[in-house]
Amino acid sequence: MKPIVQISLDLTNIDEALETAAMAMRAGVDWLEAGTPLILAEGLHGVRKLREAFPDTPIVADLKTMDGGYLEAEMMAKAGATHVVVMARAHEETIKCVVQAGKDFGAEVMGDNLACPDMVAGARRLEDLGCSYVIHHIGYDERRGIAAQGHRMPSPLDQLREVVEAVSVPVQAVGGLSLEQAIQCPDYGAPLVVLGAPLTIDADAFKTAEGDLEASLRLICEKIHGKNS
Repeated sequence: MKPIVQISLDLTNIDEALETAAMAMRAGVDWLEAGTPLILAEGLHGVRKLREAFPDTPIVADLKTMDGGYLEAEMMAKAGATHVVVMARAHEETIKCVVQAGKDFGAEVMGDNLACPDMVAGARRLEDLGCSYVIHHIGYDERRGIAAQGHRMPSPLDQLREVVEAVSVPVQAVGGLSLEQAIQCPDYGAPLVVLGAPLTIDADAFKTAEGDLEASLRLICEKIHGKNS
């Protein structure tokens, strides 16, 4: 699979999200993600607005579904999402329902192993239950909490190779990656590179980061896409 660059729109305002998305597309980003903060703030309206503005671009709805899987996936797919996210720690039936809704409404399912006691086993479970992608995810609160206790902040790169080797579906690493680490992800066998907090979004304020973001994104996209050339 060729490397794909996805930007996580972890914003709480649809106008800012649309502006950031347009900038990201100019810079060479492949996929847009309606991040969880955006979905909480704008709901289906936000996904619809993204679809209207970018009719041919894959859109990931980061629902982090834990229950009511079929309905949530159906609603987001009908609003224009091409990918929906279900959690590995959800009940098996919930994951199956999301997968079935994906088949019924034309959305692919990404399974997220956030907070699994065994991250590798969680990834395998997601693939076994029908997810088309695995998100290997170290959470925002987990990273900050462990760091606040004076310990080394965990990184998705710590077990990324193990997760990649455990599944046959494409893997995405998420959780506090630096620019350099994000660019390295395809070298670990994880071709889906997500750019979000703290790379392109202010991690504390959940607003677009300062600086020449478009130029930085363009450089990142060129480096990532060049890994398969």
